[in-house]
Parts: sequence; structure tokens; C-alpha cells
Amino acid sequence: MGKKNEIDEKYIHRLISINIKRLRSMQDISQLNLALNTGLTHNFINDIENCKKGVSAKTLAKLSVALSVEPYQFFLPEGSSNNEVMVYVKDFNDSLQKMVNELTQQYLTADKKK
Repeated sequence: MGKKNEIDEKYIHRLISINIKRLRSMQDISQLNLALNTGLTHNFINDIENCKKGVSAKTLAKLSVALSVEPYQFFLPEGSSNNEVMVYVKDFNDSLQKMVNELTQQYLTADKKK
């Protein structure tokens, strides 16, 4: 990356490649097994991880399913810690819990009116 805060295509490819390799390694999945689980070729997985090829949204979806991760995890900055990711997870869980509580109150109130 050139200037600070400059995001270009090479930077995105690098983020994706680093994160695919990291997520695959964390789960002890070989490139070959990942290829088999996604319907992609081993060479294509290798090219992605070595920043030789980019990926489409469709390919990211396949990789997301095969690695059992959310797609945003392919875009985490280098050196992101699990603690940083957990902040997002906590925010999501808090928002989800709030929505569930609000809906529960709506239905309980509607049932009382009947």
C-alpha cells in the first residue's frame, strides 16, 4: 500500500489471501481438502493464497461455507486479534438480543390485548 489509508485492489487481494490461509491453517485444512470442499481446483486455491488470482463473491461464498466462517473474516486487517473480532461479535449479539427482546415484548403485549 502506498499512502496511509490507501486501499487498492492489490491490498484487497493480499487481505483475502492472508485470511484464507490463516483460517485454513487454524482449522488444519490442506489446500487440497479446501479445494475438494469448495469445488475449486487446488491450483486455484494456491494462486489465491499467493495473490496470483482474485476471487469473486461466488468464490468467497464457497470458501466461507467450506471454512465455516462469516465472509467479513476474509477482510480483517493483518494482525487483527480475536479480541478485536469479538467486539464485533459482541455488538452483533447485543443487537440481536435487543431485537429479540423488543419482538418478545410486542407479541406479549399483543397477546394481552386479545
